[in-house]
Amino acid sequence: MTLVLAVGLGLLIGLALGALGGGGSILTVPALVYLLGEPPHAAATASLIIVGVTALSGTLTHARAGTVQWKQGFTFGVLGILGSYAGSRLSAAADPQLLLFGFAVLMLLAAAAMLRRFGRDGADAPGHSEDDADGQGTGTRRARPGNTMVTGPRLQAGRVGRVGLTASAVGLLTGFFGVGGGFVVVPALVLVLGFEMRVAVGTSLLVVAVNAATALAARLGSVEVDWAVVLPFTVAAIAGAGGGGRLAGRARPQTLARAFAYLLVVLAGYVAARSLPHLL
Repeated sequence: MTLVLAVGLGLLIGLALGALGGGGSILTVPALVYLLGEPPHAAATASLIIVGVTALSGTLTHARAGTVQWKQGFTFGVLGILGSYAGSRLSAAADPQLLLFGFAVLMLLAAAAMLRRFGRDGADAPGHSEDDADGQGTGTRRARPGNTMVTGPRLQAGRVGRVGLTASAVGLLTGFFGVGGGFVVVPALVLVLGFEMRVAVGTSLLVVAVNAATALAARLGSVEVDWAVVLPFTVAAIAGAGGGGRLAGRARPQTLARAFAYLLVVLAGYVAARSLPHLL
């Protein structure tokens, strides 16, 4: 039964991660804790393995479609290394129930971010973004009235500062909770760097893989990993991510993201209800 659950959950999470570039990994820790019986700290470490390997596989799938910006992705990931390490050390000292309650809050924030990102009809549809006015999916932002991204060195410095701050925050989330942080990375790549949606999804998977590897390096040796659960979960998630990557080019992201956001809200309520009594 454990094997069947691990495979089924892995497929679901991989599908979401591959299709949306983020959000799917946030289900991993609750699934490992409440459905597969893993302790919270061990679940966070196992999640980093599952999420990191799956994100790397998804990156390769998107790379074949030409939707990964390697230089920007690696830069974003490297900027988050310090945050990943710090988050891992903080997580090791945190109360397990506090970790889970924080996870519930994080899921609500992720749901809100996804609903906001896909809130307008037509926005973020495959092959189009409001900042890609020619509709060709080039991943570049065209200058237009009111667009001040290209007005001078002060603004460029501001962009660098925002990217660095966002990357550090994503790294901290990855290290502390064992999540990929793609739900933060994707809008950051679209809004700050002007990426077209499909390119942001593909590149975010590269960022997730880099952050997960850093956070995992800080944890290994301090927490035991249940490989009998992690390995089938990871293999299934990789298969799901491959399907999700293909789905991203065909399906409407709005529909997928909204359904997933509502699922996160329900899950957040469940996790909060289970963990909060232990903190009072």
